Amino acid sequence: MRIAMISEHASPLAARGGPAGKGLGGADGGGQNVFVAELATELGRQGHYVTVYTRRDAPALPHRVRLAPGVTVEHVPAGPPERIAKDDLLPWMHDFGTYLGRRWAAEPPDVAHAHFWMSGLAAIQAGQAAGSRRVPVVQTFHALGTVKRRHQGGKDTSPASRVRLERAIGRGADAVIATCSDETAELAAMGVDRDRVRVVPCGVDLALFTPAGAPAAGGGEPHRLVVLSRLVERKGVDTAIRALAHLPDAELAVAGGPPRGDLGGDPEARRLRQVARDAGVAGRVEFLGRLGREDVPPLLRSASLVVALPWYEPFGMVPLEAMACGVPVVASAVGGHLDTVMDGVTGALVPPRDPEAAARTIRALLDDPAKRAAMGFAAGGRARERYSWAHVAAGTAEVYRHAAALSEVAA
Repeated sequence: MRIAMISEHASPLAARGGPAGKGLGGADGGGQNVFVAELATELGRQGHYVTVYTRRDAPALPHRVRLAPGVTVEHVPAGPPERIAKDDLLPWMHDFGTYLGRRWAAEPPDVAHAHFWMSGLAAIQAGQAAGSRRVPVVQTFHALGTVKRRHQGGKDTSPASRVRLERAIGRGADAVIATCSDETAELAAMGVDRDRVRVVPCGVDLALFTPAGAPAAGGGEPHRLVVLSRLVERKGVDTAIRALAHLPDAELAVAGGPPRGDLGGDPEARRLRQVARDAGVAGRVEFLGRLGREDVPPLLRSASLVVALPWYEPFGMVPLEAMACGVPVVASAVGGHLDTVMDGVTGALVPPRDPEAAARTIRALLDDPAKRAAMGFAAGGRARERYSWAHVAAGTAEVYRHAAALSEVAA
């Protein structure tokens, strides 16, 4: 198939250290970059031809970049060629869609796959204007405005029109891919026809994330807990820090945010350091800053437990990466964690925003090394059996074929 993949703010090149990326963990960099890079690469490996369209956010970026065999990244001139926060990109989506429409009029793809809601706006606009044959659109939201608003309230910086537009995108797309079971209920509440929703999870790079290999220095005694996260409040890093106050024989390594040398200028990093001081654990919390992709598996392998305690999580790739490394996870019982983490088998689920409950669960597992070892073994098996990118890409391609067939019938 000829596949157009639209990822307006999250370039897959950022996941590979390419010209658009300097590592992951920034405010708008993380899971979606990796998702798009890995999915596109695997689709190319399976014989498809993929063009990923992402916004040009620097003047020196080349027009087209080869990401992998069969996969090209194309930088779209929509808005000024500079870094713009994703929540401020809405005014430029019409230009993005107009560009796509012109490109597709000359060479229409078999299907367009939009990642994030703003990409959906551009894809639907372009698909309808691409010439004699409408391009079918598959939508993956990655996060829903209704969920974000419910949990963040007045701190949600999304455009006011987001929820309304997401509802229109969900109803206008030919198919919607939910990354977890929990998302299907949210989509149904938005009025999206359940018959057009398919659950296809995120995947994990099983060649990179593996139990084999040396752990990063610093593991051992005391017990090391690891958090790998963007430094934004809803990720619940402060919950992990407060839990540490009840775990005197543990230390916490926090990876993510800006580069280590720039953490002092990051408002959330400063807030978290104050949380650590207030909790009396500042000497046992280490902020590592942004890591390169290759540095993540050794860090995860150095952990007694990986801790992921967001308020909500559309999918959550970090627990899956830890599982693939054979490390059990203590995760908040939200969103995608409910699918990936088998409570009591591959890790443990705890209530969000509850440091005491997290600490009790972590304490029990730290005191039972045999159980942690069994969980780590089971976690690795589950990751390999269910979450390879080959499996995910095959499931995604099946959704593409279904959407294209429906589009042909409608025409």
